[in-house]
Amino acid sequence: MITDKLKKGNLLIAEPSIIGDLSFNRSVILLADHNDEGSVGFIINKPLKYTINDLIPEIDARFKIYNGGPVEQDNLYFIHNIPELIPDSIEISNGIYWGGDFESTKDLINQGEIGKNNIRFFLGYTGWAAEQLENEMNSNSWIITKNSYANKIIGKSTTHFWKEKIMELGGDYVIWSNAPENPILN
Repeated sequence: MITDKLKKGNLLIAEPSIIGDLSFNRSVILLADHNDEGSVGFIINKPLKYTINDLIPEIDARFKIYNGGPVEQDNLYFIHNIPELIPDSIEISNGIYWGGDFESTKDLINQGEIGKNNIRFFLGYTGWAAEQLENEMNSNSWIITKNSYANKIIGKSTTHFWKEKIMELGGDYVIWSNAPENPILN
């Protein structure tokens, strides 16, 4: 049953059939929350051209900012693997935490206590209303997999992440791993 597989910490991999959707084409989403009221996730493989210093000049770091999804893109969110340093974090799973005290986080980054393999920033998030994600699953928009990287996913390179996950699925998906992003242009 799909609902049993939709758990915090799992990954949603966009089916190759999602073509033309700028937000979700070739996306890999970390599911940060899932319950009867809906779901929240962050696209983890779509870096933007900004760094944290571009958005918050008082942070002396060049950590990339990622497109977390189409919802509330004027808000900054973060996940991390250092709850002992960032108070008020919410555990997602596998040693991955969401949010926490931002003032402490800024100070720790500036002091060099938090590195790019510890934290990932997002503009926006991906959200689904109650049963919306289940409906998308039933229409074959997403593939659910476990996050085999655990909290190391935060430092994972995103350049070919979707392709890697598609190739891991094997079978007919391998053909899609080398297809152009928009097959119409082939």
